[in-house]
Amino acid sequence: MSRRTRLFSTASLKFKLMIGVLALTLPLIAILIYTNSYAANVVRNQVADSYQKMMGLYINLIDRGLEDVDRYINSMSGTSMEILALDQAVTEDDYYKAKINLYQKMNNDIVIYNSIDSFFVYTPKWNEIFQIYNFLSYEESLLVQNEIVDASHNLESAGYDTNSWKVHKIGESYYLMHVVKSGNVFFGAWVKMENLMIPLNLIQFGPDGGALFATSDGKAITDTSFLNESSVDLVVKKNHYLLSGSDKKYLVVGESSKRGDFNLVALVPDHEILEKLPYFQKLFSFIPVVSLLLALGGLVILRKIILVPLNRLIFAMKRIRDGNWSIRIESETVADELKIVHDTFNGMMEEINELRVNVYEEQLMKQKEELQRLQLQINPHFFLNALNIIYHLAKSKDYVLIKEMSQSLIRHFRFMFRTNTAFVQVKEEVEHTINYLHIQELRFPDSLSSEIKVPDYVHKVLIPPLFIQTFVENTIKHAVTLDTPIHITIEADIVEHDFAPYLQVLIADSGRGFDEAVLSQLRDGELLTNEQGEHVGIWNVQRRMKLLYKDKGYLEFRNAVDQGGAVVLMRIPIQTTGSEGD
Repeated sequence: MSRRTRLFSTASLKFKLMIGVLALTLPLIAILIYTNSYAANVVRNQVADSYQKMMGLYINLIDRGLEDVDRYINSMSGTSMEILALDQAVTEDDYYKAKINLYQKMNNDIVIYNSIDSFFVYTPKWNEIFQIYNFLSYEESLLVQNEIVDASHNLESAGYDTNSWKVHKIGESYYLMHVVKSGNVFFGAWVKMENLMIPLNLIQFGPDGGALFATSDGKAITDTSFLNESSVDLVVKKNHYLLSGSDKKYLVVGESSKRGDFNLVALVPDHEILEKLPYFQKLFSFIPVVSLLLALGGLVILRKIILVPLNRLIFAMKRIRDGNWSIRIESETVADELKIVHDTFNGMMEEINELRVNVYEEQLMKQKEELQRLQLQINPHFFLNALNIIYHLAKSKDYVLIKEMSQSLIRHFRFMFRTNTAFVQVKEEVEHTINYLHIQELRFPDSLSSEIKVPDYVHKVLIPPLFIQTFVENTIKHAVTLDTPIHITIEADIVEHDFAPYLQVLIADSGRGFDEAVLSQLRDGELLTNEQGEHVGIWNVQRRMKLLYKDKGYLEFRNAVDQGGAVVLMRIPIQTTGSEGD
């Protein structure tokens, strides 16, 4: 008895859905029966008004999309540093860098503007056009290039124009194009008018009806194959429709674009508007019965697609409330929204389980990282060896070298004491590494040499501190001996990876290289430490790279094939702005 009461409770979702469906269905049935006799007299006006509003809605959607693109074009041409750099480029290198930056920005931005097919940039100085496509073939973009050049040469002035989109005929197709001038660079966008018609293909105009774009003087500029004659007047009049055609009448309604010199026109065959009116009266008599059957069928469908998955979710949540964290919802074919809820629920439970374990591990890891950071800041062996060198230099009264060694140590420890900053410039990191190498060259005379190749344009790129010096220190600790001289090479440059700029650093030495066991562990990202804390610096770099750059950072360890020696290759995303503690 209690179970039956729950099933038919007035507070249940099933009961409320049933009442809601009936509350929506029964009034609609009454309204349809009441308006049956009145519908035949006003159907044409309603059809015309409906299509008029529909055309207005679609043209407004198109205009809003074009207006958004207008704002973007004018904003880019007026304030974009990428276009300014492209305009002011003097050398091919400057032009190529500016082009890469602008290409990347346009490639990121075009996904927002799905109402156009392509953004383009034309630079007469370099006689080059490059475009970013939105689901467009490369061959079609080539057809538009000559028109871009002509439109750019014919442009009289730059700036905002309320009727900025112009119709261009290229081959047998028509295109909308907007171009502005910024300095000596032309920037703009274009879209094929047939592509603007794609949403309208879903609208039913009848077998002989359809929609098309036309110029303001009534010339069709998209497909007119559905018309049985060519004498239809396509001139659009504001808030007015007309019947046009000689042998067959068409109801012609449309709206003009506020962003370009074109109109959107709908043509509905007049005979199709009225031919089914007698059947409507018979149909209305069956509406009550059909509606009730549909309501019952709707309840059954709602139960399957909403109530059952919802009950499954409630059951799982009750199990979680009881402490069963391993519960998961079985994946079945349900509505997309509920499938997202189920998948999100399962994913959330997976993350909760992982977080419950990781919270404890992370607390322990932070303590270890802090100890390792302190060890990296001041290495006791390095400090004692440096003092020992100064002592022996003092015994030999070599005051010049004592001054030089002291200044190098001062610079070294000053940099080490400020490594609480998240980023430093490559120039600072390289200078610190050079200073460290100089100290070690005094320690190992004639046993250590180095070569550093870092171009000037890389100096201001930001890098986490000690990312280079750590690997140099590791080389000196494990490879430098008094028997065989060691040469260390450091190279840094900017490279392109996955269409984005990256800083790439190569550190190589002429020593014996990594042991295979150590190399395998380094590639797996494992923590390599012993009682002396060896390799803790390398793991620290790996850990910081993962925290700072997620999956975008890249660190490779290998041995040189030709001359031997260890090789470390590092690649991190370009960053030129940052602050201490970021």
